[in-house]
Amino acid sequence: MMADGTRGIAFTGLFALLVVLMVPSVSASDSPVAIAIHGGAGTIKRSELTPEQDRAYRNILNQAVDLGHQRLAAGVDGIDVIVEVIQLLEASPLFNAGHGAVMTWTGEHELDASIMNGATLEAGAVAGVKRLKSPIAAARAVMLASPHVLLSGVGADEFGAQQGLEQVDNDWFSTERRQRDLERYKARHSAGLSPEPTAKFGTVGVVVLDAQGHLAAGTSTGGMTGKRWGRIGDSPIIGAGTYANDKRCAVSATGHGEFFIRWHVASDICARVAYQNLTIEQAATDVIIGELLPAGGEGGVVALDPRGNVAMVFNSEGMYRASIDASGHKVVAIYNSQSERERPEGD
Repeated sequence: MMADGTRGIAFTGLFALLVVLMVPSVSASDSPVAIAIHGGAGTIKRSELTPEQDRAYRNILNQAVDLGHQRLAAGVDGIDVIVEVIQLLEASPLFNAGHGAVMTWTGEHELDASIMNGATLEAGAVAGVKRLKSPIAAARAVMLASPHVLLSGVGADEFGAQQGLEQVDNDWFSTERRQRDLERYKARHSAGLSPEPTAKFGTVGVVVLDAQGHLAAGTSTGGMTGKRWGRIGDSPIIGAGTYANDKRCAVSATGHGEFFIRWHVASDICARVAYQNLTIEQAATDVIIGELLPAGGEGGVVALDPRGNVAMVFNSEGMYRASIDASGHKVVAIYNSQSERERPEGD
């Protein structure tokens, strides 16, 4: 026969076990997740894309955002999802990143990328790499396997090789489209004309809220057509082209990089969320429309707040973009909002 104290302990233990068994387990899918993607901003008019080109861009954006959302819903870490989605975009010749990157003045490719973990504020970036097949994978390796944030040029390529990242010949990134872009750029330069607007823009980026409640951001680019002297834009600059902080927001930018660096766009948006208590949409609008546009800085951002609200704001003719917010609402778009509303049903 058990003493009263022993019976009490046994009953308490049994009760605790029953409570554990009765409480439903929480799966990754029970936590809200969200994702937003951009594929570059600039002079993107409906009249300048054929129906086939329009469909091709929408298809890859749709594929990328669905892939990312499915992986997030399955509980995959946000940093890994960003790398996986950006690698899909880096492999597409449609975008100025990876295979399809623009050419420098000498006909080479110099690629930049960065990634940031909103939970820890750790970040990694590479600039001016020529042999790493996936710059975004190299950026993650810098974050995880080095004491540094930003590596550049030959050193970044060597670091990537030491980490076992895939190497390619520089011409792997080339496409006939980018060769023609460079030829037009040089012809206009020789004639004393300003570059075409599209020569300045083109980047891919992803921001996510993962099932663990963490924000992250990543960006990858080939830079500007005809760039010289080792020019580096905003994409590998933490706070300018990429920023993430669990308490504030996650941002990836695209546009005329010099302006995004000088205005420190990505971190400014997150600071306005934190210190002015603005919504992510209002903060992004205040910076992209209120600050950059009057200064002549063209481009846009995709951004998320800690609740999975999405902002996709740009001051150019268009921005390749897609998102699925925390409520499951999905958007895939290219042109400005008015043009998208005018798009025929089923087109």
